[in-house]
Amino acid sequence: MSKYNTLWEYVQRQGSQSFKLTFDEIQNITGLPIDHSFLNYKKELMEYGYQVGKISMKDQTVMFEKMEEKR
Repeated sequence: MSKYNTLWEYVQRQGSQSFKLTFDEIQNITGLPIDHSFLNYKKELMEYGYQVGKISMKDQTVMFEKMEEKR
């Protein structure tokens, strides 16, 4: 179980095509501050049908995007 599973499940439940969360919102969801290791874990999100889009250090936001379904 990944330390970000709570976040991945939250993202999947949103069902939106794309949306943005702040670093603070992510910390509230996971109970952990977002750190550099997030870059290593983000590929896990693909198992939930989403991918991490743009990460803005300036705005402290992460964009999440729904992946196209394979036919």
